[in-house]
Amino acid sequence: MKVATKDKFENIIYSSDLISRDLSWLKFNERVLDQSKKETRTIFEKLKFLAITASNLDEFFMIRVGSLYNYLDYDKERVDYSGLREDPFKLRLLLECQKFHKDQQEHFLKNLLPNMSDSGFILSNVKNLEPDEQEYIKSYFIKAVYPMLTPMVYDGYRTFPILMNKLLVFGVVTLAHGEKKENRKLSFVQIPSNIPRFFEIEREDVVIYIPIEEVIRENIVSLFRNVGIESINLFRITRNGDFTLEESEDMDANFLEEVKRKLNERKTGRVVRLEIEEGYSKWMINLLKERWTIQDDSIFKVERSSMLDFTGLWQVIGNRRFKDKIPQIPAPVLPISYPVEGTDDIFQVLKTRDILLHHPYNNIDPILELIEKASEDPNVMAIKMTIYRLAKDSRITKALLRAAENGKHVSVLFEVKARFDEENNIREAKKLQKAGCFVIYGISNVKTHTKLMLIVKKDDNKVTRYVHLGTGNYNEDTARLYTDIGLLTTNEVLANDVSEFFNVITGHSMPTTYQNLLTAPRDMRNQLIEFIEQEAENARNGLPSGIFIKVNSLEDSEVIFALYRASQSNVTIKLIIRGICCLRPGRAGLSENIEVLSIVGDFLEHSRIYHFHNNGQTRTYAGSADLMVRSFDKRLESLFRVEDPLLEKQLMNILAFNLKDNVNTYRMQEDGTYVPKIPEEGAEEFNIHKEFFNLHIEDVMKVKLV
Repeated sequence: MKVATKDKFENIIYSSDLISRDLSWLKFNERVLDQSKKETRTIFEKLKFLAITASNLDEFFMIRVGSLYNYLDYDKERVDYSGLREDPFKLRLLLECQKFHKDQQEHFLKNLLPNMSDSGFILSNVKNLEPDEQEYIKSYFIKAVYPMLTPMVYDGYRTFPILMNKLLVFGVVTLAHGEKKENRKLSFVQIPSNIPRFFEIEREDVVIYIPIEEVIRENIVSLFRNVGIESINLFRITRNGDFTLEESEDMDANFLEEVKRKLNERKTGRVVRLEIEEGYSKWMINLLKERWTIQDDSIFKVERSSMLDFTGLWQVIGNRRFKDKIPQIPAPVLPISYPVEGTDDIFQVLKTRDILLHHPYNNIDPILELIEKASEDPNVMAIKMTIYRLAKDSRITKALLRAAENGKHVSVLFEVKARFDEENNIREAKKLQKAGCFVIYGISNVKTHTKLMLIVKKDDNKVTRYVHLGTGNYNEDTARLYTDIGLLTTNEVLANDVSEFFNVITGHSMPTTYQNLLTAPRDMRNQLIEFIEQEAENARNGLPSGIFIKVNSLEDSEVIFALYRASQSNVTIKLIIRGICCLRPGRAGLSENIEVLSIVGDFLEHSRIYHFHNNGQTRTYAGSADLMVRSFDKRLESLFRVEDPLLEKQLMNILAFNLKDNVNTYRMQEDGTYVPKIPEEGAEEFNIHKEFFNLHIEDVMKVKLV
């Protein structure tokens, strides 16, 4: 019976012309885990990618699985792209999550744990240490850990405690001496987040990492004196972290207070996942299942010889002792569009040319230098920008504060709804507001995701507008790890467009049109579909055509079906989609002319580039928007056209290099699975995460996509 049901679901899923967003995301995390399995990587790199998959999965459960429970818990209807309704889709989704969890655990136990000692470190429990080391551990527990722990008992007299999201927790089942089993009690000991994940002991030739849970487990009896401990159970819960402010019909007038209230709700959101060590108390697990209304498919079991929460491995990866064993990122190179050494005034340079930056291969410093100079330059009158995510110790915030102190008009839209950065953004925004900046805390019904900066400067009785448009955040930390595009320009057409768009963001303006900017939520989807349909029309008329797109995610069904129609008109379509892809490539009669590639490697692919051949009159855009429903309907987004011949060639070359890569690339199959792309026999490896550091202008000028 179960087999027949599974086959029925498989047929429904495969018969759909669209692939489930959530199932597609799980395939992306599989590709990240595959990086941890590559023999060419050091164990520290392997641990890094494993930790990333764990962090990714945490967020997936908080947001995507949390969103699904919002439908299930409140009897709201939803049909997934897979064709499945809420309940059968939950069964399928959690089955795939269980498979991935098992793959993670097996990889750690079989491939990573046995090979740690060869690299100078081991994970150990307390019992395997030397006697003096065990005493050292005991002293550490008594002085530093014991005072931090608070046992919380749950019984008929005390309410069930609020256990925090993603923290390790011991569930301790106890029974007073002489009491009957039905009088046993359950206590919780939560491990605070500010205690290091591992206790480190440095020997001459090896670093020993003792998980903090093992330190506490060895001494936990000191928290339960004169009672019998029946079982000690280590577990971790993940809570629903999904909330959308636009769904609140009675939106409070104080938008910032509404955001804070929603953030507090995350702490008590419904439990969507329970990770627990094998050998747990069945009495306890039944109590927790009933309390949290979860089923067995939401319970993820971990062997005692493994570990809960692989995100803790960052402590190992970050140990300075192993710095020389981790491959270093090459130094940034000069931009192709400005290959000049020296300290020329960035304002003067931008009067003569546009500069296209490709991070992390090009440094983010020209952007930081521009805003820092602007904050001090007496001729700068105004600075406007949008901020989505910042570095923790941001040079951007410091520059804006100086600009305000120097009497310049500073207006900033701080998107306080940037997921998991809400509190940091509220804190930074308040600093600017206190300094006299005009600060907008986002717009209630949409997220502002566009990345724009406008500097107004008076030069020789003439006003010049310096503009930055980008695909990534104004974050100097992630700019070293994410691939992004940034355009610095004084182009009047783009400056007019950006000025108009800022009036939309900060005021109440509705411009009729933009010349070189596509914006959402107004008309971006329709304009992109028009470009796709023009390629289809050209192909039907026997004219050259081609669509080349690089984004993080492709999910919008209207765009997908436009691409299907273009494929059926014999348009060559190459899509480079890092993560979610709901389009099926290579399906007979539907998408035979569509190829989908995904690049996962040393850097996080984050740039978005759209190139349409247009019978030789090319249209090339970059910007912050993915092909997602939320990007078109629920976000302030922008794509900017790049017309300068050299800069457009640079964007085309980025696409060409991505298509040529045979080291980090996976090719998507019709069924939604991915296979690695490997060098053909006799061909050399082409790794874009290395090749862009060696790029020459000659490579750029000869690029062709069609």
